[in-house]
Amino acid sequence: MTRQPLRSLVTGFALVALATSAAHAQAPAYPSKPIRLLVGSPPGAPSDITARLFADRLSQRLGQSVIVENRPGAGTSLAAGVVAAAEADGHTLGVSPDTVVTVNPLVYPKLSFDARKDLMNISVLASFTQMLVCHPKTGVKTAADLVARAKAGRMTYGSGGAGVPGHLAAEMFLQNTGARMEHIAYRGPAPATTAVLAGEVDCGFLATPTVLPHVTAGKLTALAVSSAEPSALAPDVPTLAKALDDPKLDISFKLVLQAPRDLPAPIAAALEQAAGAIMAAPDVRTRLQALDLRGVGSTRQAAEAQVRADTARWAPVVKQLNLSLD
Repeated sequence: MTRQPLRSLVTGFALVALATSAAHAQAPAYPSKPIRLLVGSPPGAPSDITARLFADRLSQRLGQSVIVENRPGAGTSLAAGVVAAAEADGHTLGVSPDTVVTVNPLVYPKLSFDARKDLMNISVLASFTQMLVCHPKTGVKTAADLVARAKAGRMTYGSGGAGVPGHLAAEMFLQNTGARMEHIAYRGPAPATTAVLAGEVDCGFLATPTVLPHVTAGKLTALAVSSAEPSALAPDVPTLAKALDDPKLDISFKLVLQAPRDLPAPIAAALEQAAGAIMAAPDVRTRLQALDLRGVGSTRQAAEAQVRADTARWAPVVKQLNLSLD
């Protein structure tokens, strides 16, 4: 090789190195501005409280404001849609129940985005369950009693809407037992709880913190919790797995930290690491436990695997219900 081509080659390498260094120098550190954290539930709901707790700790770790925005609607898909359409720079995130990915694409065919393709599941922040309660006038004391009554005559249950966790939990319960109950959908969990309390419907799968005071007061009868593990708030209430002698029966749901699918790997890794640390903090887990939530803080790989598994689990339930909403 002559000296001139060699000099040209060295000069070329130097220019490439200089350009690369300049690019790194110009790339802003993350985060470079306040982060929006979208939530599909109204203020005060367990997912909203979880998101605000996470946002506060994330702000402390990253040294930047994290602003929670509530966008309820379409089974929490409105908030997820904002996240899916946002610039993939880590400044727009969401906290959604896993049903946004596992169920809503089947239930809401006219959504403007595909949650399974357009969202990255960064971490399962927490898991939650539902409590099966009935009005005392039914005379039902156990899950086995309810199955027998529902097979013998007309029984009703209420939920916060078609395709929400309480509806799905009830339908999986019915499919596993062969019982039949008429579903009455309400516009949110609060009206559904009021309906069960008033005896407008016989039963319902509802959030444990919401119904437990009414159970304690004798206004509702608790039959079971939907998870495979007992509730920390109500350890004396049996799990469905135990009540129905079905160890594999676990009807739990997850709250997932999400971002646009094309989020750069370094930012995704930073958020995954932050989620793991935040959700492992003892005081965070204690505060979540008071809401009947179990802190998780999984890796991205585990979150994606969990969502795929739950998608496969819920698809047959939704198909059997022939559930489709505009």
